[in-house]
Amino acid sequence: MSTFIQRVRHIRNIGISAHVDAGKTTLTERMLYYAGRIHRMAEVHDREGRGTAMDTTASERRHGITVHSAATYLSWREHHVSIIDTPGHADFTLEVERALAVLDGAVFVFSGVEGVQAQSVVVDGQMRKHGVPRIGFINKMDRAGADLDRVAAEIESTLAVETLVLQRPVFVDGRLVAVADLLLESVIAFEGEKGSELRRVRGLDAEQREHRKRLLEQLAGHDESLLESLVAGEMPSRERITSLIRELVRSGFVMPLLVGSALSNIGVQPLLDAVVDYLPHPGEVARHARDVDGRSLRLEPDPSGALAAFVFKTSETRFGRTAFARIYRGELHSGSSCVLGLEGPRLRVGRILRIHAASTEEVSSAQAGDIVGLFGLDADSGQTLCSPELRVELPGFEVPEPLVTRSVEAKDARQRELMHRALHRMTREDPSLRVRQDEETGETLLSGIGILHLSIVAERLMDEEKLEVRLGKPEVAYREVPSIEVAFEHLHRKQSGGGAGQYAGVTGTLSPRSAGEESLEIHENEFTHAISGGAIPKEYLSGCAHGVDDALAAGPLIGAPVVGVHVHLVDGRTHTKDSSDLAFRIATRDAVNEALRQSHLALLEPWVELEIEAPSDRQGAVLGVVGRRAGQVRDSEDLGHRCRIRVELPLSETFTISDELGSASGGRASHTMKPAGLRRVPAERQAQIVARLRRS
Repeated sequence: MSTFIQRVRHIRNIGISAHVDAGKTTLTERMLYYAGRIHRMAEVHDREGRGTAMDTTASERRHGITVHSAATYLSWREHHVSIIDTPGHADFTLEVERALAVLDGAVFVFSGVEGVQAQSVVVDGQMRKHGVPRIGFINKMDRAGADLDRVAAEIESTLAVETLVLQRPVFVDGRLVAVADLLLESVIAFEGEKGSELRRVRGLDAEQREHRKRLLEQLAGHDESLLESLVAGEMPSRERITSLIRELVRSGFVMPLLVGSALSNIGVQPLLDAVVDYLPHPGEVARHARDVDGRSLRLEPDPSGALAAFVFKTSETRFGRTAFARIYRGELHSGSSCVLGLEGPRLRVGRILRIHAASTEEVSSAQAGDIVGLFGLDADSGQTLCSPELRVELPGFEVPEPLVTRSVEAKDARQRELMHRALHRMTREDPSLRVRQDEETGETLLSGIGILHLSIVAERLMDEEKLEVRLGKPEVAYREVPSIEVAFEHLHRKQSGGGAGQYAGVTGTLSPRSAGEESLEIHENEFTHAISGGAIPKEYLSGCAHGVDDALAAGPLIGAPVVGVHVHLVDGRTHTKDSSDLAFRIATRDAVNEALRQSHLALLEPWVELEIEAPSDRQGAVLGVVGRRAGQVRDSEDLGHRCRIRVELPLSETFTISDELGSASGGRASHTMKPAGLRRVPAERQAQIVARLRRS
């Protein structure tokens, strides 16, 4: 076995992911404590305001949620485990997306009471997209209403994955006291200070033995030799079972489930064992990059090979920038140089940092398989670092489009300048945050994924920059889309005194790319041409493309971005002296703007899927709130004394829905939401929106 494979076999790069409030940050805190990485446990809602090791900002401690994905590491059974604790709130889905892009495995946390929730489905899709194998942890099994079998069935039906229930909760007088390990045929009690001492009692009761039998039969369905052994009455070894489960996890179609309660210090150490036993090491995960010739190149985690690393996140402060990178091949040394992707500049590597939440430890080098911070490196998230002798590019991640816009106002001119500098840093750190200036009002407008996303930005300006800022009312981020095809022909001609003027003519069509007015699928904008005979010189076609982008950035209806457009040029007019790239850019921009005004523009608005849980006896009142807000009920589920309702409705109808749901449910309803795409605004509502926005 090669030396580098021996090394990477003892590395695990994992994420902890879940729906908000499933308990993943508390779980991460316990993992760090039992591994000896930290020496004090804290709670997410610490009365003293200290917060957990992974909640490092004032906003995270204030809200009791994870906002920024936080990296740390620990040692367990002689394995180096890098952990990224990711946010569970839908507004920070980009943090989850870019973390999963560099991880080899994940722990998927579910509440034993709530089960599969809205963001669980989103996270599942992200894991599948990036091919991240996962093991599940059913948390909060000590709470009333927790039901392992119900949650396992819900995971199978909702996420379309086979579950392997490896443990069962053990209750005494209705209180969770231990977990039964079905594979090792023992009951594990968590004793001593904070559950740090494990006591195993051999043997299972009759019900647990029956669950073990079913588990072995389920595994035998995936392995013919195991089936033959069971039929012959032979009990398989622990090593054989572990190897089979590990193989099934890597396939992505099977999710082992473990149980416990992180808050009550039950079940965490066996989960760490499962991370080591079942999740893959870097050498077992295929990673490919594209070289300068467009060929796919597999990256083996060999530290002696040419460098290939991926920057998945950056952190911006007034003191400098830290790029968080996963090294896939090669080695980084402090003071060495690398290049950015296929055509980027040469960069010098400064300080290399091992990251533990907000604290760092400087190291002289890092190798394939490592996740590190690179302080002072001028690279953006989504970029590839590589050796000059082998330029490659790793696949990136999707950045979600903004859904909500709010104005932000500083106290005075001095603070306004400081605010703009801080916002510039934040947009480099968070590509899903957009900042622009309203040309008519002069207001600074923030656009982001949701209201909480933008509120956290304002809190950071106050907490970190000590600025006094005020957010305006939220407004959804509308889009404009054409409804019909329009032909255009436009000549831009401008004469200047004695020098060269501007001359450019363009002819073409503008058409919608969606399948029809009822289609919910919105395509990206597209620019094509069929220019021949030099009607438009090749060197000016890039100017035409930029002109299309200029026009589509702000449509004539309300100034919103235009989407779902195909612009096709078929002819042009040029002048030997007065034509230029700029002239064709202006001509194309003006032609497209005029065509848009004739294209029967429609407004698109973001919709969301809202998942509401409320007392069963208040279901009618809750449905009444939804009905008054143009909501469409998708399904409902009886959870006994509570019900779960999934509805879809316009995002604009959710800004004040919390108070109404609270009143309708006697203060006992909770809700979460996730994006559900863009939809056309009905004509009557569109007229009202256009009139309102044009007045404002």
